[in-house]
Amino acid sequence: MAPKDDYVFTRDFLDNNRLNLLHHYYVRDFGYLIHPRIPIRDADLKVADIGCGTGLPGSTQFVGLDISLDAVPPAELLPPNVMFRVWDMIRDPVPEELVGSFDVINIRLMLYVLQKDDVPATLDKLMQMLKTGGYLQWMEPDNETVRGEVTKTENTSDNMTRMMRLLDSQGQQMKPKWVPDLAQIFSDRGLVDVDADIHTSQPLWAFLEHECLLIMPELIARKTQNEQLATELKRLVPLAEQETRKGAYLVVDKYVVTGKKAG
Repeated sequence: MAPKDDYVFTRDFLDNNRLNLLHHYYVRDFGYLIHPRIPIRDADLKVADIGCGTGLPGSTQFVGLDISLDAVPPAELLPPNVMFRVWDMIRDPVPEELVGSFDVINIRLMLYVLQKDDVPATLDKLMQMLKTGGYLQWMEPDNETVRGEVTKTENTSDNMTRMMRLLDSQGQQMKPKWVPDLAQIFSDRGLVDVDADIHTSQPLWAFLEHECLLIMPELIARKTQNEQLATELKRLVPLAEQETRKGAYLVVDKYVVTGKKAG
């Protein structure tokens, strides 16, 4: 049985498709899966990630780590170089057999999982798992930068803005403020050659990502025990969708922070 967690979304087929679609959009939007500054052409590369097979050598080993494996396909469908295991990165120590094990660790979309105080300790655990000279890549949207855009001056984003403010009002889990500090945290914890790629999407990709992210308040409305929140989200989501059809969308800046484990 997977350990209990406080994930705000539903871990069902709809949530899985949201994550898969967003993964596709992000790769096309950024132009890379692993930042070009990270060497990935070595034979027998070992990567801790979920679903990052594109463009890597066939000899690459992939290990997916998560508090829940509910979203993982049946083991019989997985390539032989892919494995998954349960690991709670906040509460569990690093498994001994994974210490110093990985050439690259790719992590993203933890902003609804980690509080600011969790980030340094989590980063320390990820560094333990890296080989000397290995790279860590961490991608997050910065929710402090969320803003409405319109394709025509007569369009409005009032309802989607109300929806985001409602979610923000539910506490720090829904609007974490640590993302712009991530590069500094990398340096503070001892990673070197740290770089932050701050990315603002072109309008088309921003619109497509916005449509995908409209699924999020729907999922929260399904899972939350707060009946007032659920009712208001169910009212606002169709109104936000109508605004989207007319050419309004939300944009958010995204960070990809990379760093190397010193020898």
